[in-house]
Amino acid sequence: MSSNVTAPSASERFAAHVTKLRLEDLPDDAIAQAKVFILDTLGVGIAGSSAYGAPELLRAAKGWGAGEEATVWGRRERLPAPTAAFLNGFHVHCQEFDCVCDPAVLHPLATLLPAALAVADREGGVSGRTLLEAVAAGTDVAGWLGIASQSPLRFFRPATAGGFGATAAIAKLRGLDAATLAHAFGLQYAQTSGTMQPHIEASPTLPMQVGFNARAAVSSVDLASVGLSAPRFSLDGPYGYLPLMEGVFDLDPVWRQLGRRFLVTELSHKPYPAGRATHAGIEGVGDLQLAHGFSASDVAEVVVSGPPVIARLTGRPDQRAPTPNYARLCMAFVVAKMLRNGRVDLADYRGDALTDAATHDLAARIRTVDDGNPDPNALAPQDVTVRLHDGTTLHWHCDALLASPTRRLTRERHLAKFRRCLEFAADPLPPSAADELIARVDALETIKDVRELTELLGSH
Repeated sequence: MSSNVTAPSASERFAAHVTKLRLEDLPDDAIAQAKVFILDTLGVGIAGSSAYGAPELLRAAKGWGAGEEATVWGRRERLPAPTAAFLNGFHVHCQEFDCVCDPAVLHPLATLLPAALAVADREGGVSGRTLLEAVAAGTDVAGWLGIASQSPLRFFRPATAGGFGATAAIAKLRGLDAATLAHAFGLQYAQTSGTMQPHIEASPTLPMQVGFNARAAVSSVDLASVGLSAPRFSLDGPYGYLPLMEGVFDLDPVWRQLGRRFLVTELSHKPYPAGRATHAGIEGVGDLQLAHGFSASDVAEVVVSGPPVIARLTGRPDQRAPTPNYARLCMAFVVAKMLRNGRVDLADYRGDALTDAATHDLAARIRTVDDGNPDPNALAPQDVTVRLHDGTTLHWHCDALLASPTRRLTRERHLAKFRRCLEFAADPLPPSAADELIARVDALETIKDVRELTELLGSH
C-alpha cells in the first residue's frame, strides 16, 4: 500500500479548512454553541482541580520546569504553558462531566480548550473572535476523525483524535499557514498516545491521556512554527493515524461535508457527571420515579438495554469500595445513586458516598444488556425496565440522549451546572467569578485578549 503523493493528504485538507475558516463563515448556532461549551468546559475543568488524583498530579508537574505562563484552572498556580495544558486537560476529563460529540464518540474540548487557552495565556493578544474560530475548527478536526472511523474504540479517541483538534486550534490562534499546520499534525502524530486499557481498569491514567495529548499539541505547534517538518500522510498514509489507531475508516463523507456541517453545533452536554453511556439509564429511572412515585426500596430489578458500546463501557459489576474512576463508569452505581437521591452529583464520588452500603445493595439489582445494535459507536436507542417488588413492571424508552443536539439542555440547567462546578475549585474562586465568566463568554466576540477569561480561572 502506498500513498498517492500527487493528491492532497488528509493533513493538508484539514489544514486548509482550519486556516480558511473565519467567524463570518459560521452559522449563528455554531457561534452560540461554541460559547455554551467553552463555558461548560471551563466549569468542569475548575471542578476537576479538586478531584481524585489532581493534587498528586500538580505536585509532580511542579517539578517539570519553572515559569508562570498559564493559569492552572481552579488553582493559585501559574505554570509553563505545556504543563498547564496537561493539568487542565486532566481536570476537564477526570470527572466524566465534559461535553461530547456523540457521532464521533469523543470529548473534543477536553484536549482542545486547555491547550488553546494555555497558549493564548502565554502569547497574549488572542481575541475572543479568534478563540471562537479555533474552537470551531479544532472541533471539526477531532470530530471528523472520529466520525471517519468505522471501528470500535481500541485507542482512547478523546486523547488521540482530540490531540489533532487541539493542534488545529493552537495553530489557528497563532495564525499558522496551512503548510505549517500540516507539519504540526505530523508532529502531533509522533506524540499521539492513549488506549482503552485505562478505561476498562478504571485508572486515572485515562484522563491523564487527555492531558498528555494537550501538552503534546503545544509542542507540536511550537516545533512546526520553527520550520521542523513531518510526514505528509500522518493521518491517512499506510502507517498513519487512521489505519493504525482506528482501523477501518472512510474519509469520503468527511470531504463532502467539511466546511458545510460544523460539528460544534452537534455537541452534547453532560447533564450528569458519569460516562455518557450511563445517561439514558440515569434519566430513565428518574423519569419513571417521577411518573410512578416509587422509592428505591421498592425496586426489585433494573435492566438498561442499549447498543453494544453501552454494555462494553459501563456494564461493569458494582464494587463495594470503588475508586471514583470506576464508579463514574459503572451503570449500576450511578443508577443506584439516581434512585436513592434523585440526582447524580460530583459529591457522589467523594468520601463516604463511594462506599455507602445502601447504594451498593441497590446496585446489585441493576444490570446492563447489549441489544445487538450493529453500529459499534451508537449510544441510542436505549430502554430502561424497572421491576418493583409488588410485581409491577415499568418501561422507558429514548431515541436520543438528554442534552444531545435534538434535546439540548436549557440555559437555566447549563448555568446551574456551571455554578455548581465552581463550588469544587481546589482553591476557592472569588464570589463574583461565576457571573464574570458567564458575562465574558457571552460577549466573547468583543474581547480583545482572552487573558480576560484566563485571569478568572484561578484563585489569585
